[in-house]
Amino acid sequence: MKKIRYAVVGAGWISQIAFMPSIAQTGNSEMTAIVSGNPANARKLAEFYGIGQVYPYQRYDELLKSGLVDAVYIALPNSLHADYAIRAANAGIHALVEKPLAVTVAECEAMIAAAERNGVQLMTAYRLHTEPGTLEAIDMVRRGEIGEPRIFSSVFSFPVGAGNHRLKAEHWGGPLQDIGVYCINAVRHLFQAEPTEVIAAAASAPGDQRFAEVEEMVSATLRFPGDRLAHFTASFGADDLDQYRVIGTKGQIEVSPGFKFDRAMKIRLTSGGGTEEKSFPQYDHFSGQAHYFSDCILKGIRPEPDGGDGLADVAIMRAIEEAARTGRSQKISLPPRPSHPVKEMGRAFPMAEKRLML
Repeated sequence: MKKIRYAVVGAGWISQIAFMPSIAQTGNSEMTAIVSGNPANARKLAEFYGIGQVYPYQRYDELLKSGLVDAVYIALPNSLHADYAIRAANAGIHALVEKPLAVTVAECEAMIAAAERNGVQLMTAYRLHTEPGTLEAIDMVRRGEIGEPRIFSSVFSFPVGAGNHRLKAEHWGGPLQDIGVYCINAVRHLFQAEPTEVIAAAASAPGDQRFAEVEEMVSATLRFPGDRLAHFTASFGADDLDQYRVIGTKGQIEVSPGFKFDRAMKIRLTSGGGTEEKSFPQYDHFSGQAHYFSDCILKGIRPEPDGGDGLADVAIMRAIEEAARTGRSQKISLPPRPSHPVKEMGRAFPMAEKRLML
């Protein structure tokens, strides 16, 4: 079987803990290069995973033209996503880009245009779009098991330590961008619609120096067509909580955990006076995501979580920021999504066990 050859661009925590361990078991993907600013760590990772080449960021364009890679996995700070993805596209290389796709709508549009112009695939790394439990939750709503979905409510929080890169304003860090994006993306596909208006507020604990550059937490309420409402809170200062609930006219589903990749998912359906719980194995989200993207490349199929999906979330987050800053509601105008995640996208890989953390 032909395998898609990946360069890992940015060999930090998410690459080490999740992406790099996941590739070996996909069967249709392999890693052939690492691009990193830490040559010592990169060489250790390359030896551990049997990766042939290590490049500094200054030689990224050289790598793209070398014929060694078919695709890049971009796990850089948010502010660098667009530049590295556009350079890859211009070299005829596909790009799997961590969320948020970029820091502005204009950057997202430039990334999408570059991919289309050069005939390559651009995918926003929404790993949950291939996770069977998430796909079952979406399908339960689609099948009408809770009637018409009317309310979405979610809290995603965990405490972040001082000095974490997520707390840097220069890279558009913060809880909204890092974890609130999961809540936004989830409700858009559960409701199968785009929001039309948002109100929001941001807050930080007085005197907590962790949040000198970004807010501790953001809460937003989104209005959707059909006068439906979605509310979420994303926090870097509160205790660990990861769940969402969808309430319809005939029942409700609760998904907990809802977004993280380090534990198995459970869905609780309450309808008709009874409650049913569905438990899923702990799947490797990153193996599923890489397998799906490689499959799209090999078959010439546009990935469902494409650049447009990432752009929509960036547009919504920018509107949330403005609503929180001004205290006024913000209108949102987005085209309908041409597709949503379906169960056929599911990938049921076991958790990878071989990993090296530096």
